[in-house]
Amino acid sequence: MNKTDKRDRSTSFRTRLVQAAAMNGMNQSALSRAVGVDRSTISQLMAGKNARLPNAQVVAECARALGVSADWLLGLTERPERPGDVINSYMAVTDAVRSSADEQLNKWHHEAAGYKIRHVPATLPDILKTADMLTWEYGRQLARTAPQAIRAVDDNLDWFTTQNSDYEIAFPLHELESFARAEGYYRGLSPDIRLAQLDYFLSLYEEHFPSLRLFLFDARQVYSAPISVFGPLLAVVYLGQHYIAFRESSRIKTFTAQFDSLVREAVVDARDIPDKLRALRAEISGRSRISQL
Repeated sequence: MNKTDKRDRSTSFRTRLVQAAAMNGMNQSALSRAVGVDRSTISQLMAGKNARLPNAQVVAECARALGVSADWLLGLTERPERPGDVINSYMAVTDAVRSSADEQLNKWHHEAAGYKIRHVPATLPDILKTADMLTWEYGRQLARTAPQAIRAVDDNLDWFTTQNSDYEIAFPLHELESFARAEGYYRGLSPDIRLAQLDYFLSLYEEHFPSLRLFLFDARQVYSAPISVFGPLLAVVYLGQHYIAFRESSRIKTFTAQFDSLVREAVVDARDIPDKLRALRAEISGRSRISQL
């Protein structure tokens, strides 16, 4: 192991202490008050010629007062941020609303303009829903949610059509089939809304493919929580009331690999989506005719 000479560490400490104080606009008097030592002590640390390192208490208080890490002051790391600040810059927990009417979500979309966005929605993808579908889904929760969601979806569609971004969406096959058959979560959804929704899916998909690609996977074979990967910038997990956002590159790569595994395991590939939508539409129409007999 290579040990650092005390004089070299002292010189490094002095240089970094002066640098941090200057960045914070603190003179020796202000720093001494913040640290709780005599001004002469700070003066010796910042301008003294003799090799001297303070005790651990003074190092810790200097780091606290200047908003840097003690390890950086001592030359043990090249990152001045405190460990907690580093973690916060890599991971953040933010509030989430029930629908796409979420300012934070829209900001992430605009931040990632030009990058591929990979998305696993909690239900059907909001960006592809009709106004009637959004009203049915969100109107019962909060009176203002549905109109906000409709405007947010329109804004996101406008953003998507004007940016050079690819949008890949993967979700379970059973989600789309349950929707078409008004089962489970979608129980009570009228045939008219379902038919219009499938027609809207088709029109948007045929208009924007291959920039827009859908993949359907078998949830019995592979699973994913609702996630969004905004290019190389960040990856987000949706928890319902909160998002957990990661900006550290290795974490983003992990989420990207998770999404890519869903694409590889897809039972309905992007090119086969129109045929699947048409088949489900025919199924709804057939059931509607039978019920009218």
